[in-house]
Amino acid sequence: MHSQHVAAEPPSNDVPGALWSPASGANRVPLTFDVIIAGCGPTGAMLAAELRLHDVRVLVLEKETEPKSFVRIVGLHIRSLELMAMRGLLDRILQHGRQRPAGGFFAAINKPAPKGLDSAHAYLLGIPQPVIERLLEEHAIELGAQVRRGCAVTGFEQDDEGVTVELAGGERLRSRYLVGCDGARSTVRKLLGVGFPGEPSRTETLMGEMEVGVPQAEITAKVAEIRETHQPFWLRPFGEGIYSVVVPAAGVSDRAEPPTLEDFQQQLRAIAGTDFGVHSPRWLSRFGDATRLAERYRVGRVLLAGDAAHIHPPIGGQGLNLGVQDAFNLGWKLAAQIRGWAPETLLDTYQAERHPVAGDVLDNTRAQMELLSTEPGPQAVRRLLTELMDFDEVNRHLIEKITAIGIRYDFGAGPDLLGRRLRDIDVKQGHLYGLLHRGRGLLLDRTERLTVGGWSDRVDHLADPTAALDVPCLLLRPDGHVAWIGDDQQDLDDHLSRWFGKPAD
Repeated sequence: MHSQHVAAEPPSNDVPGALWSPASGANRVPLTFDVIIAGCGPTGAMLAAELRLHDVRVLVLEKETEPKSFVRIVGLHIRSLELMAMRGLLDRILQHGRQRPAGGFFAAINKPAPKGLDSAHAYLLGIPQPVIERLLEEHAIELGAQVRRGCAVTGFEQDDEGVTVELAGGERLRSRYLVGCDGARSTVRKLLGVGFPGEPSRTETLMGEMEVGVPQAEITAKVAEIRETHQPFWLRPFGEGIYSVVVPAAGVSDRAEPPTLEDFQQQLRAIAGTDFGVHSPRWLSRFGDATRLAERYRVGRVLLAGDAAHIHPPIGGQGLNLGVQDAFNLGWKLAAQIRGWAPETLLDTYQAERHPVAGDVLDNTRAQMELLSTEPGPQAVRRLLTELMDFDEVNRHLIEKITAIGIRYDFGAGPDLLGRRLRDIDVKQGHLYGLLHRGRGLLLDRTERLTVGGWSDRVDHLADPTAALDVPCLLLRPDGHVAWIGDDQQDLDDHLSRWFGKPAD
C-alpha cells in the first residue's frame, strides 16, 4: 500500500452512521473503528481514554510486544497533575509517585519555587515511566479502548470517508481518523509527508539513576566546584540513596549502543577526578539536543500528537507533559467531529492552539541548553539569569512556562482569565475538577439565571452563587480552559455554538 495519497480536508459534519464505508473499489475494507491511534505511550493512551469518554470506537496499535521494562523516572508537572485530577486519575497515580518541590527546573538553576503558585497541585511528581504508561493504558482499556500490541503501521491511504491502515503482517483496517502518537521517529508522520524542520543533535548527554558510594556532603561540595566550569554535569539525590547523574557523553561508547555504567564512571573520573563509587544503576540513557516541530498537525483525516509532532531535549522535563496535554486538547474535539456536533473549524483549533505551545517549549529548551554550555558567553548569561531569578516575577514566569500553567489560548478580546485554564476551585459540590470527570463542558453560573438549553447533552450546568470566582459566570471547555466569561444568556448561547455546535432539537 502506498501512503502518499492524501485526500482533501474532510467536511467537519462527519455524522456517525453504520460503520461501513461505501464501496469505491475492490480493496475497500469495512470501516470498523472511529479512530485508530498508532502508539500506546502516554500520549496515545491518554487520547484513547479521552475519546472513549464520548463513546468513540478506538483501537490503539503498539508496535512493541511488551511494555517498556527499563525503569526511568519521569516528572508530571503541575498542569498534567491538574488534568489527571480532572479525570479522576490523580489519586491512583499519586500512590506510585514521589512528590518534589516545583523548583529548580529551568536550566537546572537551583532556585526554589515562588510562593503561591495558582494551583492545588503545585509540586512535581516523579514516577517510573513504565508505571505511568501502564496506568494510562489501563485507564483507556477500562473505558473501552482496544489495545493491540505487536502491530506496526506500515502504510495508509485516506479518502473522503476514512483511512485504510496497513499493518506489518499485511492486515488492513479502516477507521474514520488516524492519529500518529508513535514517537520521534513517527512512521505516520513520515508516510504522511509532513515536514519536521529544526536542528539535528549537536551534543549528547548521559543520564541515569544509580547509587553512590560516598557521603552526600562530599558529593555536594565536589559538584558545586565542578559546576563552575562544566555544564551539563550534576549528581542529585533522588531519595532512598539513589542519585540522578548527568554527564557529557563525548568520548564514550558508540551512540548506537545503550550506555553502560562504565561509561558513566569514565566520564565522572575525567571531569571530577572520581566516580563517586557509583553502582547499581536503575536505568541509563543517552539523549541529544535535536529540536524539531512538525509543520502541520493535521492533513485531512490524519493527525499527529506527542513526540510525533515535536521533539526537544529533556531539560526541564516537559516532553511527556506536552504530549499528554496535546491529547487532552485533541480528544474532545476529535470526538465532537465524529459524534457530529463539532462546529466547522473546531478540529482545526487543535493545531492553532497546540502548535504555538510546542514552539514555545522548543524555544525554552533551546535557551536552557545554551545555558548548559561551558563557553564564557553562555556562562555569563547563566550567572545573570541566576541573579534575575531572585526576583519573584522572573522566577514565577519561568516556572509557569515550564509547568504549562501560564498557557493562554487566543479566544479573542476579554478578561485575562479568558483562554486560560481554571484552577481547582471550591464549589458547593466539593471541588471543581470533580465535576469534569466525564470530559464534558461546564457552565459555572454564579447568577443562577443562565441555562445551557439545547447543549445539555454536551455541557453540564452548575448554579452556585458561592463558587470561588471573581467573575459572574464562565464556560469551561472539556480540557478545563475558560471559553467565555459574562452574565448574558444570548452572549453565552453564541459561545456555546462556537465551541459546542448547534443545539439539539
